[in-house]
Amino acid sequence: MVTPSIAEKAASAPEADLSGKAAPSQFRGTILMVVSTVFFACSDVVTKELAGKLPAIEVAWLRYVTFLLLVIPLLLTSGGGSVLRSHRPGLQVLRGLGMVGSALLFTAGLPYLPVAEATAIYFISPIVIMALSIPFLGEMVGWRRWSAAFVGLVGVLLIIRPGTSAFEMAALLPLLGATCWAIAAVVTRKMSGRDQAATTLAYSALVGVVLLTVLLPFAWVTPDWHEIALGLGMGVLSTMGHWLVILAYRHANASTIAPLSYVQLLWAGVLGYLVFGSVPDSWTVAGAAIIALSGLYTAYRERVRAGSKT
Repeated sequence: MVTPSIAEKAASAPEADLSGKAAPSQFRGTILMVVSTVFFACSDVVTKELAGKLPAIEVAWLRYVTFLLLVIPLLLTSGGGSVLRSHRPGLQVLRGLGMVGSALLFTAGLPYLPVAEATAIYFISPIVIMALSIPFLGEMVGWRRWSAAFVGLVGVLLIIRPGTSAFEMAALLPLLGATCWAIAAVVTRKMSGRDQAATTLAYSALVGVVLLTVLLPFAWVTPDWHEIALGLGMGVLSTMGHWLVILAYRHANASTIAPLSYVQLLWAGVLGYLVFGSVPDSWTVAGAAIIALSGLYTAYRERVRAGSKT
């Protein structure tokens, strides 16, 4: 799954601070954020390789099992079983379901789509978050952000080109995955400050592992050692990417580094070409550029709106 959207990072940034925030260092935060996009892009490339051999459910399960194994030591040092005591357990479970749905749908689309195209479509999530924030968070959205949302939608349409011979139904999968991620982001905002970061991390890992384990018997294919190694590598890369994002927010302001998540579009194109020989066509490049500009402007308006409240 790709890096969290700008809005998701802004929503979860306060939780990251709970683990201890050092004095801001914009340059260090910038470097950490850019490096995190490399890890996320590499994870997506490995995911695409695995998704061509194993069912999407199994690939997502391997990612989540690795994720859980890596965070267990952190959870134990953060209070053990007490970490699972949430003020809003229902919302935590809903957030976890949104995240696992996002990972599953994005993974399901990768066997049929180039990494760059799937990544670009997925980056529509900030706009979906903005739309969902109106009914669920009671936020007001002005015409400028609605205009940015419309422009971003045009970018997605340029990539998937419905009604033409270039359209693939698989392109809807990362779009649905972005919607699931947006739901998780809105839930994160709704319960912001109620639980510590370790609690949210624990619920994310456990909900994913439990749900995917229940589904796994319906889509099990025995992996070989090479595929198991790829699965572990995929989980490590993804978890390291998220950890670097947390570190980045300890050293820099969200408004400064969140837009850097769009650097992942570049890595996705480069790695997709180097590993799979896929070259993004002009429509994908144009659509990705439009989506990125739309997301950056949406982030700018979020910053302006937040500043006007202070």
